[in-house]
Amino acid sequence: MDAMNREPGNGTQMVEDNDSNRADRTGRRDSLLLMAQMTLAGDAAPREVRVRNISEGGLMAELPLAVEIGAPITFDLRGIGPVAGRVAWSTQGRVGVAFDRPIDPKLVRKPVGGGTTTPDYAKPATGLRTRPFSY
Repeated sequence: MDAMNREPGNGTQMVEDNDSNRADRTGRRDSLLLMAQMTLAGDAAPREVRVRNISEGGLMAELPLAVEIGAPITFDLRGIGPVAGRVAWSTQGRVGVAFDRPIDPKLVRKPVGGGTTTPDYAKPATGLRTRPFSY
């Protein structure tokens, strides 16, 4: 079954999801909720968006505005850095992006902090009784 993508604007022009486009999207996608900085071509400053899934070839993000299919776009991804790509599809509230180069999606899940301190709530309890309670 071929999927159809609507271009932004009046919604009348359709772009067919042909086999060559589909081949680029067959990689495994990791579902996640990640905040990232996104910059559209022509924007002066990046905007914060939520990334909903990611693969080595692209991602899907929540974006509350319509963008042109094929528009250049850059994401600053935690653990990876800036990654350039193009808008593959756009629908109300979401955008799909095809990266210009493959990435390792596992890197965005790795902690980026130094990890030198563990918060108290995450430390194991100390001073626990080792003998069973007697009633």
